[in-house]
Order: sequence, then C-alpha cells, then structure tokens
Amino acid sequence: MRDAGLREYLPSRMTKHALADAAEALIVYARLKKPLTLEETVRILMEVQEPVESLTQLLVTIRGKITFS
Repeated sequence: MRDAGLREYLPSRMTKHALADAAEALIVYARLKKPLTLEETVRILMEVQEPVESLTQLLVTIRGKITFS
C-alpha cells in the first residue's frame, strides 16, 4: 500500500493483515466498478515476476483509475 501511494488514505496505525485486507478490498472494488478489465488485471500481474511488485503495480494502476474522496 505504501509503495502504491495509497497509505495516505488509511488510518495511521494498521496491522499488516489489515493493510492486506484493504489492498484486497481495493482490487475487488476496481473489478466490481469495472475501471479495470480482467484481462488488464491479468496482464499487469503477469508482467512482473516478483509477486509483491506485480501487486504494487496493480494497485498503482487502480489508483490512477479511481478517485478517492
């Protein structure tokens, strides 16, 4: 979440588990609201071999496609 620039939208004190839950919720939100296609999601995840980096790239892409209030 931090590397994706999303930490500023979350409470300052969160466990790693809660951060993972927030990342998962954001990915699901993006899929349900459809700013990101399934094909695009898979492409992003397959581009980078490192799992953490690929998830970070996915979160960065989602951040660019949705607005936070």
